[in-house]
Amino acid sequence: MVDQELKNKRALYRCKNNFTTLDQVELYEEYAKAHNLNNDEKQQKYTYNGDFNKKLSLWSGDSTAIEVDAIVNAANETLMGGGGIDGAIHRAAGKDLQKECATLKGCDTGSTKITKGYLLPAKHVLHTVGPVGEKPDLLRSCYESCLNLMLENNLKSVVFCCISTGIFGYPLKNAAHVALDTVRKWMETNDNHTKIDRIIFVTFLKKEVDTYNELMPLYFPLPPNNAEDKVEDEEEDNEDNTETNE
Repeated sequence: MVDQELKNKRALYRCKNNFTTLDQVELYEEYAKAHNLNNDEKQQKYTYNGDFNKKLSLWSGDSTAIEVDAIVNAANETLMGGGGIDGAIHRAAGKDLQKECATLKGCDTGSTKITKGYLLPAKHVLHTVGPVGEKPDLLRSCYESCLNLMLENNLKSVVFCCISTGIFGYPLKNAAHVALDTVRKWMETNDNHTKIDRIIFVTFLKKEVDTYNELMPLYFPLPPNNAEDKVEDEEEDNEDNTETNE
């Protein structure tokens, strides 16, 4: 049941009723099954961790219309808006976002600053400044600073875009490797995965979808053998055999 405070907030969303709630975003392993994602044991970077996978999602959609604690904005150093996702977030949030950003006096590359979400379904925006070109350390710092700001502000859910892969020119596949590896290591540190509810990687373009579908199981492997599915298959086979014998 939706409380009155949330109803009042939803009435102000720029996207009106065209928003997605967190529980409408399927979990990673459900997505993987629906999209036939598989482990690549030769390329796999880490071992399977079901607790981690329950905190993750791959989702294709409009990040400005998802109801979470925070969405990540691939901003420029001025924080005053720009093209791509930066411009889309500023338009969806309304003029008050730019007013607050003006008080922050910019942001260094590799760092992140937080604002309110205003007319967005997201409660907050994490404005991170990615590197121009391929600079892994700075890109890694973007993801780490976003995640650490989550903890500092007691935020439980976050949506990541593909930072720096647009006009900033970071090769998409290389950037995805950095993003996934950084998130995996962060989740392993200080039991951080227990302090959050969901990390959502949003893909928009087909090449982004294909890249994350390929690389996600390398950093967050799927169950090596789904015993429950095997049992169900065996039970179905036994039932079929029984019917045949009858």
